[in-house]
Amino acid sequence: MSTKGTNNKVGSVMVVGAGVAGIQASLDMANAGYYVHLVDSSSSVGGLMAQLDKTFPTNDCAMCVISPFLVEVGRHLNINIIPNSELESLEGEAGAFTAKLKNNPRYIDSVKCTACGQCRQVCPVTAVNEFDCRLDLRKATFIKFPQAVPLSYTIDKNVCIGCGMCEKACLAGAISYSDQARFSEIKVGAVVLAMGNELFDPSLFDTYAYSRHPNVVTSLEFERILSASGPYKGHLMRPYDREVPQKIAWPQCIGSRDINHADHSYCSSVCCMYSIKQSMIAKEHAETPLDAAIFYMDMRTHGKEFERYRERAEKGSGVRFIRSRVHTVEPLDDGGLKLKYIPESGEVLEEVFDMVVLAAGFATSKDTKALAQRLGINLNAHSYAQTSDLTPVSTSREGVFVCGTFQSPKDIPQSVMEASAAAAGATQNLSEQRWSLTLTKELPAEKNFSEEEPKIGVFVCNCGINIGGVADVPAVREYAKTLPNVIHAEDNLFTCSQDTQENIKKIILEKGINRVVVASCSPRTHEPLFQETIREIGLNPYLFEMANIRDQNTWVHMKTPQRATDKAKDLVRMAVAKAALLESLPQVTLDVTQAVLVVGGGVAGLEAALGVARQGFVAFLVERSNELGGMALGLNATWQGEPVLPYVMQLIEDAKKNERIKIFLETEVGHVTGTIGNFTTTLKSANNPLDTKVINHGAAILATGGKEYK
Repeated sequence: MSTKGTNNKVGSVMVVGAGVAGIQASLDMANAGYYVHLVDSSSSVGGLMAQLDKTFPTNDCAMCVISPFLVEVGRHLNINIIPNSELESLEGEAGAFTAKLKNNPRYIDSVKCTACGQCRQVCPVTAVNEFDCRLDLRKATFIKFPQAVPLSYTIDKNVCIGCGMCEKACLAGAISYSDQARFSEIKVGAVVLAMGNELFDPSLFDTYAYSRHPNVVTSLEFERILSASGPYKGHLMRPYDREVPQKIAWPQCIGSRDINHADHSYCSSVCCMYSIKQSMIAKEHAETPLDAAIFYMDMRTHGKEFERYRERAEKGSGVRFIRSRVHTVEPLDDGGLKLKYIPESGEVLEEVFDMVVLAAGFATSKDTKALAQRLGINLNAHSYAQTSDLTPVSTSREGVFVCGTFQSPKDIPQSVMEASAAAAGATQNLSEQRWSLTLTKELPAEKNFSEEEPKIGVFVCNCGINIGGVADVPAVREYAKTLPNVIHAEDNLFTCSQDTQENIKKIILEKGINRVVVASCSPRTHEPLFQETIREIGLNPYLFEMANIRDQNTWVHMKTPQRATDKAKDLVRMAVAKAALLESLPQVTLDVTQAVLVVGGGVAGLEAALGVARQGFVAFLVERSNELGGMALGLNATWQGEPVLPYVMQLIEDAKKNERIKIFLETEVGHVTGTIGNFTTTLKSANNPLDTKVINHGAAILATGGKEYK
């Protein structure tokens, strides 16, 4: 580990909370040259997103989306994952904090544990499975979910009877019943808080019979019902009798916009959209036509493509949207549920459903509130981090930043964007310590297979039920075994998970495979993951081919399984044929121009340019009008009453004073050439097209804003 740097600032950052926001912030900072300590109270990373079945508005498999990030954060040399831990205190000042952690015991040494599962098999004790929202059981020794990172077992001491069976079965000697909580201290330059939220508990009031009837479930419980890795393996069933429901209702705003029962006057932002998503996916999963009805006060479809998504649900899938307030849910003797509601007409109506899914809102947990108090972080009236409209990722304590749903309720895309903003904010003050604490990954020398015959390994992914629920994956696997040059073929539930990545490496080494084909989802999102996996054991990353049998096949032929199976075989055959012809290609490293072009001089462009400059790079700020500030110059105050003009004027002053920011007013972008890392752009005067200037830059940020729709 290098120790470059001459001042007292520390070139590492602590991220508290390892959900999707915490993971994104960690990867951003680690890839930018900072050592990251990723702390989570759970035994594994992934957060709430790991429990979801699909994501809106694309209906992508949630685990397929997050798995590559789990693997990447798990094997990143400059991210230190610290599970089962809590941040107790934070002393010092921005740039030089001392964080005190409480490391709770897991009673199994994660370094020694090989995740073989012998301890789980012999364990005689069962307990409710919290990851599956208590809908099924697990053993006292358990892994949170199959794709967990770190992939190591934990003992639940609250239910363990101390029989010693797991200790006898563990050949690695990883069991440690005497494990105790430990305290540790870590020096960091900044902290990012990404603890997330918990869902409102509907059992706190009995209006909807949640605590009285198993067919009334929360939205997260329904996600686990739909999930291929959930208690019902993706089959749509109601908990009461495992029968297939014919009618399902989604009452909205449970624990949100409610000051009587929940004392939560705010909107949780995501409930409308995830209810639309669940109703559409449930219709796809249903073996018979499903009647899906959403009972809403107001429909919030404010994001990109969200309103089109709602229209697709209503007009394409036949989801009913009923503007109303749900009064009560009454259980019936046959397992059904009578829902009483008041529509806009004001009359009381009744309808019977087989299941009711409560769209539970977000709330800040007691543990998060306690942590904020310990750290000296101010909370707003709703118990979320107190931030400014103008600096939304900065907390009340300098050097401590916030992102995701601890900042305010929001969806996954917004949380990820905010995570990158928090990462940028956290590292701006530490730029001189970039690369001071980072480690360098050493890869084995690439093996030369130029004189060998192709030996191809094929790995077919079920992708939960995205592929396996449509195509006959075992038949595709067996077909792959018959293809020329294929010496191994297998199928996996999720080929992108960490355990499968390790298995792929093991099989390649054992069988001498020199070409790899993965039949799964899109190479747009997953190809780099598999290429890095095979490179770690000496294969050139270009000896890899991918067959997209999900996006281009099972999603298209969802209603025709045989056609999907035949097409999957065709796609695998094509990929294998191409793999046999693949040759190793050299990877060329090119210098990157250390400058960024920012187009647009409004508040977004100004903040971007200042962020780039504070990170130590040159920023070319281009604005086609004769002044900086954009539309914000015409605003008086934010919705919370914060004055806008002083903020804008300060940004302009800071930009003009910063030597790394080159400002071009009354200028437009003319012509752009080049490739990633090295662009050449011709700037032209907005008043005289013949007046031009050529600049070189490695990246560009478009902050051109918009106009009022009239």
